[in-house]
Amino acid sequence: MSRSARLLDLVQILRTHRRPVSGATLAEATGVSLRTLYRDIATLQAQGADITGEPGLGYILHPGFLLPPIMLSSEEIEALVLGARWVRANTDDRLQQSAAHALAKIAAVLPDDLRRDLETSALLVPNTRRGQHPERDIGALRDAIRAGIKLDIAYRDERAQETTRRIWPVALGYFEGLRILVAWCELRKGFRHFRIDRMIEVTQTQETCPRRSEVLLAEWRRENGIVHDL
Repeated sequence: MSRSARLLDLVQILRTHRRPVSGATLAEATGVSLRTLYRDIATLQAQGADITGEPGLGYILHPGFLLPPIMLSSEEIEALVLGARWVRANTDDRLQQSAAHALAKIAAVLPDDLRRDLETSALLVPNTRRGQHPERDIGALRDAIRAGIKLDIAYRDERAQETTRRIWPVALGYFEGLRILVAWCELRKGFRHFRIDRMIEVTQTQETCPRRSEVLLAEWRRENGIVHDL
């Protein structure tokens, strides 16, 4: 592997971690000695990468460092196409359009042979939305999550009992034929999972959630023993 390719790999590895990574771990991942790793870190810092840390403590790459378009392998392209096709088949119209736009941007910077791989990928995803009743505007729920706005919902549970709740939206789960909103429920004083198709009415309030959505999501993950790598 050339040194330039190794430096690109090092940046990508650092980008996948939110906490400091030890020099030994980075050296093993890039296949170099610890001494060479330290030189590579210094080179990237000299080129403008906002990498903080030091030997013995670990290193972290802060957001904002941009690289020229990176060459993708055929399998990486297949992974992107498969993900985008899943989004087109299983999510709302806004996300479908965003997936198509993202693939178009990627295709614009690929050489001809790899662009053909993207356009002719044989990985298929069934459309699980077909035949279902139109769902509530999931895009509006995503907006509320990003903005940290409380929602008032009228909800029908599995026993057909209707209740009204004030909730703090946290995350959306996309399952085959089913969409779930993870939220903190003020009535139950805890996290609850609400099926989108059982929501009778959703109203956005003027109140902001007292805790940021990323904090709530981290709490929900801890309660459910879910490890988040990205």
